[in-house]
Amino acid sequence: MSTTRTPPKALTSLDARVESATGWSIDALWETGVHAEEGLADVVAAHRALADAERGVTFYRTLLHRLSNGEFEVEDALFQRIDRTVAQLQDAAAQRDERAAELLRTLRPFEERNRPRLTPTGADLLQADYAALVAIAPGGAVLREHLLTHRMSVTTPSGNRVTWSAFQRLETQGLVNRDTTRPLHTGQPIMLTDAGRACLTRTRQSPLAVQTVPTAAPVAAQTARPRRR
Repeated sequence: MSTTRTPPKALTSLDARVESATGWSIDALWETGVHAEEGLADVVAAHRALADAERGVTFYRTLLHRLSNGEFEVEDALFQRIDRTVAQLQDAAAQRDERAAELLRTLRPFEERNRPRLTPTGADLLQADYAALVAIAPGGAVLREHLLTHRMSVTTPSGNRVTWSAFQRLETQGLVNRDTTRPLHTGQPIMLTDAGRACLTRTRQSPLAVQTVPTAAPVAAQTARPRRR
């Protein structure tokens, strides 16, 4: 008796954003989300395509590591295989970036619909996220993926680094936006959105608002209590 096996899900850089925008876990989205809500079928298809492309990147990255770890004799044939594998890895990364851009397009209606819920008011930001927002604000930043290690890095023109987790949270909340038309291995420019700039403005104004709160109310409340006899 033969059984149909579902291909394993590859982790992608957009998993957290997909879950936040749709309200579904990746597993539930793949299993039942396709039938649950209009537009989710497109999200599922786009995420499956991205996961497939991610597996291609992993395959060629692993192959390149195997070719360079000393298992094979260093000769012209090895150099040719390495050159060919690097080119295949670059093609796989470019295809992965295209699939990621397609997934972001399918997510946009869900994120716009949930924008009031996702966007914090400034005081709700984690301290690390607020620091990241301040660092990105002056001149933007660039998101890059290392072609071999697959690690993500976010760097500002002044040299400040933003953690990948902080950037993901800011992007999920719609506070920053990146140019997904450019490949990750060459760098995707990042800029604050209108919501991000408004969040910074509200946060800077919040101390003034706190100072205007009257402090005489507790005293008045105490004098209004009836005396015991």
